[in-house]
Amino acid sequence: MNSSVLHITNGDITTNYLKSLKFQGKFITWREMLCEGKTSIDVGSESFWKTRFEFLKSSYKVTKKTFIDFTLKEYRTLCQEKNQKEIVLWFDSDLFCQINMIAIISWIKRFRKGEKVTMVYSHMIDDGATQNLAFFNDLTQDQIRRHYKNRMTLSQDDIEYADYVWQLYCSNNPLRLETVHKFNPSSPFINLTDALSLHLKRFPSTENGLNVVENFIIQTAEETKPISKHKLTERLLENQRDFSLGYGDAQYTQKIDLLKSFFTSLHPVKLSRKGKKVLDNQLNFYRELRNEYSYLGGVKKYSYLYNNSNDKLMKITS
Repeated sequence: MNSSVLHITNGDITTNYLKSLKFQGKFITWREMLCEGKTSIDVGSESFWKTRFEFLKSSYKVTKKTFIDFTLKEYRTLCQEKNQKEIVLWFDSDLFCQINMIAIISWIKRFRKGEKVTMVYSHMIDDGATQNLAFFNDLTQDQIRRHYKNRMTLSQDDIEYADYVWQLYCSNNPLRLETVHKFNPSSPFINLTDALSLHLKRFPSTENGLNVVENFIIQTAEETKPISKHKLTERLLENQRDFSLGYGDAQYTQKIDLLKSFFTSLHPVKLSRKGKKVLDNQLNFYRELRNEYSYLGGVKKYSYLYNNSNDKLMKITS
């Protein structure tokens, strides 16, 4: 495996796994979650990182030191890596990874123009009889080597397309994301369409004012009746593969805290009467949850509603 390769991975687990398998080359671990909070198209700029730090500090209590040590230093290392013959992208099929991936490709388009870029798929394990959804840390040594061998080389059109999707994600008009996959029907980004569909469902629903993730949380709480907030988070992590969010425990913990008015207790976890009414779509909580500082990509989260009956976004006019 060539040492003139730059591997950009979706997280420390993947990086450490590849290193343990003696993959040769340089490794960059992308420690961001661009599917959450405000983003801008200029990945890597001073204003981009300022916006990201402000979000992470306010929503996740990330300190400046932590942000510099874990995110900025790794990004600066990425900027210094200019001598490899190939950039290999290791991003899973979930929403979390797909948004990070198109941001990275947008950065590559600006700063590594003309370099060979390849992408490793993680989405399937073929056991000879069936194909099953998988992630890099699910793969055996033989499987991950086979996935690497079969990696896809991205054309310039592919790179342009991913950059275009990133620009749409960062724009103030998410409506165009509903049909963006039609602009490149032969796209190698086979997981991106589903990820974008899920992204659109993260806008508040017309039915109860909660989005797909928030409804998933209170539904899981009601169905599993966990004995603690920690156990609820565990259940969410176990069940989220059904729709490939890719969130970690920090994201769910933060969102549970935002929904605290729907619970009478978190030890054990019990929905309030209000929470049950919202879950049954008997109560719409849009006005109470609305937050002018909550963003999804480049748009305010509460400026649009998602209509589950026709799977369409609607802009709220003031």
